[in-house]
Amino acid sequence: MADIRIKKRKRMRAKDIKALSIALSEATGAKVFGEDDAVDMAESSDFNLIFAGNEIVGLIHEERPFLTIRGVLRYKPSLKHVTVDMGAVSFISNGADCMGPGIVDAESSIRAGDLVWIRDVNNKIPLAIGISDRSAEELMGKGPGKAIRTIHFVGDKLWKAGE
Repeated sequence: MADIRIKKRKRMRAKDIKALSIALSEATGAKVFGEDDAVDMAESSDFNLIFAGNEIVGLIHEERPFLTIRGVLRYKPSLKHVTVDMGAVSFISNGADCMGPGIVDAESSIRAGDLVWIRDVNNKIPLAIGISDRSAEELMGKGPGKAIRTIHFVGDKLWKAGE
């Protein structure tokens, strides 16, 4: 897998940081950086990226901001999480999409099309970021087929860029 190419990294203005912080807080339920923090925006080969210091903590997917896995670890969000059984962990950690039968729990505010983070049932550690194809009620129904399309996972080039 090729390394992620980061280009056009620039410091954000305070009012833009505040707006981004509010958007991320509403999306994840976590208090993220303040307007006094050094926050940069950069383009990459896959996403626009959000840096807090030198760590990639967020991404912009289809003009919607969300936390990366490192951002989830740093800010500990309370919203938009889906919990999977331990049988699904190895597949999701390798970039597979999340299938309906592997889902154990889903946070109630999730709607189809939302960005979500996937965690394992035992440790509650984030494994991937994805786009939900179903609402929380449908996710809990454990219907067959793909439920969440993975866009970022532990071990991918975005994860390795932070090592």
